[in-house]
Formats: sequence, structure tokens, C-alpha cells
Amino acid sequence: MIEMSGGEDRQYRLGYAGDTLNTAWYMRALLGDEWDVDYFTALGADRYSADIRAFLEEHGIGTRFIGTVEGRRPGLYLIHQAEGDRHFTYWRDTSAAKLLAEDREALAAALDGADIVYFSGITMAILHPRARGRLMGAIVTARDKGARVVFDPNVRPALWTSQRVMGAVLTAAATISDVVMPTHTDEAPIFGDKSAEETAERYLELGVEEVVVKDGAKPAFIATPSERVEMAPKPGAKVVDATGAGDSFNGAYLSARAAGAGLRDAAEAAHRVAGIVIGERGALVDPGLLRG
Repeated sequence: MIEMSGGEDRQYRLGYAGDTLNTAWYMRALLGDEWDVDYFTALGADRYSADIRAFLEEHGIGTRFIGTVEGRRPGLYLIHQAEGDRHFTYWRDTSAAKLLAEDREALAAALDGADIVYFSGITMAILHPRARGRLMGAIVTARDKGARVVFDPNVRPALWTSQRVMGAVLTAAATISDVVMPTHTDEAPIFGDKSAEETAERYLELGVEEVVVKDGAKPAFIATPSERVEMAPKPGAKVVDATGAGDSFNGAYLSARAAGAGLRDAAEAAHRVAGIVIGERGALVDPGLLRG
């Protein structure tokens, strides 16, 4: 999506972002050169779609699986700060990404041979119900071929027709995933979880192997069938813009795990990166800030 951030004196900075793209950005920044990071979506044939492709390629994110949909464009969102928090306004009715799962063969090709497949509840929310089924079917096939499937429910009630549909689809998506990365405060109103631990246990009961529960400035809670880890962020982080914080946490955590880190070390790395991201404006920060 096109991101307009800033807003002071009605001056905005144009960038490109989106929840799954943000996570891909941070994985590309943190993974070694032996890894390829490709992004699968759909764009239009307009100037800004071309700019997004060029932007991704410039920063090492593969675009070979991005489809082109004539007459469609990227979505757009505007961030403004009010009462100490960020607020979003979206324009996505003609977003090409809403048609990303229309071509079954292209979908299968994009996931074939992947080591990690990452998708989100926003991905599911913007798709037509039949397209959700196609996407989930392709993910199951990739998983059967050895891919590790990661899902962030990323609850956004405004994108769904009802809370009942949202809860059912997010739960179904979790059942085909190896790793689920929810945010407790987003999930509690939907599923009734009273704590991060309850959120983790609910997903473990669905058969998920690894649950990473984010909880803002509170400790993250990571659970597997045999291990439980609670990891708090280091105090003192300056919050300038929290946009992309959870996505950067996900990207850093998954990168660390892919490099062989244990749960505790991966969570520590994730908090470190998220702490850097919230000190900058916009969802994507300079990769150079993350190293060291």
C-alpha cells in the first residue's frame, strides 16, 4: 500500500508499506544473503504500482510473483497522531491486492519451494470468500511440501462483515499454520482471552506448534507444547510512531528463529528491533539502523 505518514502542518511523507510487506522488509534486512525474500501480491499498471515494484527490487525483495491487474491500483492509507496514539484512514476499494488469489496457477507457483510462508488476517479479510479458500488450499499444499507456515491474525474488525465471520476465518487460518503470532489486546475482545497466556493456549489447542503473543509494551509470551517463555522489552524506548512495530517484531523474531535462535533469544531480538522502529516515523526504517 501507499503510506502517507507524518502529518505535522498537513505535510505528509509518501512511502510504501502494509503488514505483510513490513514483515518481509525486516526479514530481508536481518536474514543472511543465503536467503531469498519474495513478496506475493497484485498491483496495477499505474505509476505508483511501478514505483512499488522498483522500491522492493531496490531493497532486495523479490517481485517475480507480483501480478498485474489492469484497472486496479495500490491501496492507500494515511497515518495521523491524536491523543498519544496513531490513527489510520484507508482507501482500498480498488486495491489490486484484493485479487491476489484469483489465478490458481500463479498462486501455486508463488508458494512452490518456499521454506517459510507468511500471511496475515488482513490478507484474509480483503479477499472474497472463495479466494480465501484458494489461498488456504495453496498454503496447505506448500506446507505439505515442507514449508513452515506463519500466520499473524492482525485483527482489524473494520475489514470484516461480522465478528463471527472474522473469528471463524482467523481460527481456520490458524489451523493450517505452524507458527501463529497474535496480539493479545486485539484478540481479547474477539475471543475473550483474559491474558496473553490464554491467547497462547487457545492456539496451542488448535494444534499450532509455536505461538508468539505480542502485547504492546508488556512482555511477549511465547509458547510451544513443551516450553513457555515470557520476555519483556527493555525499558526506555522512545515512541515516535508505533506503525509497523508488531510487523517488525515478527520479522525480527522469524529471522532469528530461521538462523537457529531459541525462543528467548528470538524474542529478545524482536523487542530490540521493534524498539528501534517505534522511534522512527513510518512502518519501514533504514535497515542500517537495525544492525549492530
